[in-house]
Amino acid sequence: MSDVEENQSHISAEGLSSQIMSRSFFATLIGLTFVMNTIGRGVTETFAVFLLPVEQAFDVTRSEISATYSIYMLVHGLAAPFAGQLIDRLGARITYATGLVLLGAGYVGAGMSDALWQYYLTVGGLGGLGAACLGMVVASSLLVRWFTRRLGTLMALPYAAVGAGMLIIPPLSQILLTHYSWRVSHQILGGSVLAFLPLVMVLPLRRITFGSIEWQALKLQAGNSGKPIWTAMRAMRTGGFWALFGVYFFVSVAAYSVLPQSVVYLVERGFDPLVAASAFGVTGALSVFGVIATGWLSDRLGRLTAFAITVAFTITGTLSLLSVAWFPSLTLVYAFVFFFGIMQGARGPIIAVMVSVLFRGGSVGTIFGALSMALGFGAGFGSLISGMLRDVTGDYIASFMLSALCSAIGLGIYCIAPSLRLERQAALPE
Repeated sequence: MSDVEENQSHISAEGLSSQIMSRSFFATLIGLTFVMNTIGRGVTETFAVFLLPVEQAFDVTRSEISATYSIYMLVHGLAAPFAGQLIDRLGARITYATGLVLLGAGYVGAGMSDALWQYYLTVGGLGGLGAACLGMVVASSLLVRWFTRRLGTLMALPYAAVGAGMLIIPPLSQILLTHYSWRVSHQILGGSVLAFLPLVMVLPLRRITFGSIEWQALKLQAGNSGKPIWTAMRAMRTGGFWALFGVYFFVSVAAYSVLPQSVVYLVERGFDPLVAASAFGVTGALSVFGVIATGWLSDRLGRLTAFAITVAFTITGTLSLLSVAWFPSLTLVYAFVFFFGIMQGARGPIIAVMVSVLFRGGSVGTIFGALSMALGFGAGFGSLISGMLRDVTGDYIASFMLSALCSAIGLGIYCIAPSLRLERQAALPE
């Protein structure tokens, strides 16, 4: 029996007692989503560190090896609706366990790859599937079951795990590469992911999946109202969904035209590989503070204002990195690390909260999963076109200019779309 089915059979017995939760319960909930996000995104972002040694081992072009990351992000996006269905139907325990197994097996298998297509399959395919089951689709679905106030701030906490993962795991992978081959380093990462499986077996995930009494009442009220409940298919028939999709797509292109290539770009500009990997990691560290600050600002200044601030910072950071092409100084690297890094992932909590606002009472996990396809498509396109432009032009200047343009387009869509600007959705479709 799944967690969800078991919860439904015990609603009357556990309903009131589930509300008498200690602070440790809520710390467990937030900590769980944070840790799973850290693993899912931190491990997969090691691609920036492994790019050069794997490229040299397989003797392939930059665009060919960059396609690995594009496949990963594309699979990640396409798997997001699956992750949403999994958390809505089977609960947190099965969803997180599935993610750990797929991601861990993918990286263990990557260390055994003898051809580029095998690397595509393991890091790109299994890595994307696993990360989707560990990421924000699941986290957002769980958090909206327990919290309604200050949701922007709370949603920012697991999003900040993206930065924590980038801070910790890629630099550790660079250290592994100084002692072991890229194959062994991949296998160590995969084995470390699988070591977290016992954690999801012992935590109170059945109760976490259940949600608060208020959330259960909202679902019951929506079901008894006679009106259709928000599902992914109904949400996709609204302008608000596609406006969010466009925003998510363009800001993802902007981010991933830069992020996967930043380490190798700095190395090619003469910076020490460990310095470049550390700069990549520090962008993640800063994003922890930036994501949380953005969530806090969105609750106080409004989500549109907070979104505009994040875009302005990201463009400034991108142009700083671009300027390194002509002025290879650490000052510009620091500017990139600060401005780009502090807003890395900062749009995510705003978009996640908008899903809960526009489609209140619906299947948030499934809807956000469908929307997250924009992240996969945008990131996959961004990383792929960045590698292709580098092969054609011999540099990343065109890629980084594209990134700045896409950031501006994403902000433009947010400002123009009435449903996002006013945070109001049309009536439910019949």
